[in-house]
Amino acid sequence: MFEASWEVCNKVGGIYTVLSTRAHTLQRLYKDKVVFIGPDVWTKGTESPDFMEDDKVLGFWKSRASLPHGLKVRTGRWNVPGKPIAVLVDFEPMYAVKDEFYGEMWREFGVDSLHAYGDYDEACAFSHAVGIVIESIIGDAPARRKNILAHFNEWTTGMGLLYVKSRLPQVGTLFTTHATCIGRSICGNGKPLYDYLPGYFGDQMSQELNMESKHSLEKAAAHNADCFTTVSDVTAKECEQLLEKRPDVVTPNGFEKNFVPSGAKLKATAAKARKRLLDVAETLTGKTFGDDTMIVATSGRCEYRNKGLDLFLDTLATMAYTLGTDDRDVLAYVLVPAWSRGPREDLKTALADGEKGEPLVMPVITHELNNPGEDAILNRLRGFGLSQLRDTKVHVIYVPCYLDGKDGIVNMPYYDVLPGLDATVFASYYEPWGYTPLESVAFGVPTVTTSLSGFGQWVASTRPGEGLTETGVEVVTRTDGNYSHVVSEIAGTLNRLSHITENEKAEISAAAMATSDRAAWNYFIEFYVESYGAALAAAKARVDDTKKK
Repeated sequence: MFEASWEVCNKVGGIYTVLSTRAHTLQRLYKDKVVFIGPDVWTKGTESPDFMEDDKVLGFWKSRASLPHGLKVRTGRWNVPGKPIAVLVDFEPMYAVKDEFYGEMWREFGVDSLHAYGDYDEACAFSHAVGIVIESIIGDAPARRKNILAHFNEWTTGMGLLYVKSRLPQVGTLFTTHATCIGRSICGNGKPLYDYLPGYFGDQMSQELNMESKHSLEKAAAHNADCFTTVSDVTAKECEQLLEKRPDVVTPNGFEKNFVPSGAKLKATAAKARKRLLDVAETLTGKTFGDDTMIVATSGRCEYRNKGLDLFLDTLATMAYTLGTDDRDVLAYVLVPAWSRGPREDLKTALADGEKGEPLVMPVITHELNNPGEDAILNRLRGFGLSQLRDTKVHVIYVPCYLDGKDGIVNMPYYDVLPGLDATVFASYYEPWGYTPLESVAFGVPTVTTSLSGFGQWVASTRPGEGLTETGVEVVTRTDGNYSHVVSEIAGTLNRLSHITENEKAEISAAAMATSDRAAWNYFIEFYVESYGAALAAAKARVDDTKKK
């Protein structure tokens, strides 16, 4: 089986987590029969931290592979649990033949590349190269290998799927959309999605939103795949309406808990993270935070409305003006990568010297931004005036970079920071699944999410009527028209969490971990196995039908 994604050995967003954690389970089921294919966007100066090159991997093919157009590949393993086989493709030569290929895709599948812009050419050059690589490897494989699958993730790999469909009829194809182009764009442009979903027509909206090419490619891939899948019931409805095809299988995203330390190690990690977060806050704000400070955070992709960042900030502003003097301090971190140009030198120096006292200028942000006047999160914080409210019980700190352990300020990886939190909030408006709340509960940190996230819907449907105490998850009902109500609900939940006892905290943490156990890949992988079977059956039927003719 081949599985292609822009995020193989290339951490960009949640799809990386999907693939990298599922890889371990796939290795247990199909040892070294799964080949992940990703883009070779790396240089000798900036090598992928996740790719371990090894020419002996797929050596039967690599040693004599003759790829057209000057394509180059590197073989090795993905440095994640399971160490699966990985191929990185340098797709640069494909730009020279893209017009010819676009014409072929138009003639065979009706894909409209005429209105392409932005990252469309890059994605299609990569996925076209993926198709060629799969064709080449299959050509060198022993004839007895008849059960072959090719799995493509997101519109960015759609051209690869169509290439395989056209040239390799014996290969069963799968296409997974993790979020439709049009659905994400509708929400990102401030339009209501859910109340009006039955009235949206995908082709029409693609013209209105200037998304014709991406939508056309995604729709063609969904309709031509032997098995079309998506990650949640909420996105399945979206696909049915906007892509005009109901997914054949819903494949929820699981999690591999080998990322999570246990026992004394987890406690030590939590204590270290908590100390660092408090040190950063005290150095920035000039305020001393007590041991009982409640630390809460949100994180994820920088999609201001879709990820509910606007709602989270409004919740904090509400709490800032309503908490009393006897309430605990609330320290809120917004861990969302933006256009950062590096750590603040004044903060970095003060942390290194252990200097605390007067607040720094703009004591709500840890890194310099290239576009401080245009950043939605920073502008919202300025609008609230929270940076001026030294005596407030709520302090917000914006960390606009990836937490990879080398950011210059926090200097701890995200998974090491998580245990130091008392709670997380993911107030999503558009969230096909929602790895961030699942990651949170895996570390025993209670989370608040919404009914518009796939994960939230899964929790609510499998544990109806249960909340924080029973599951470690509070699922707040969110609609197109109840924004203020959700702000109030989340503020109330955080306030309740700030007053629980240590015993109650331990009970909720245990419930959170139990919820993550139910979402482990060893349970959810069955949906993928079902999809693999469907794709193989379709390929076999196609080959048998050809033989009869």
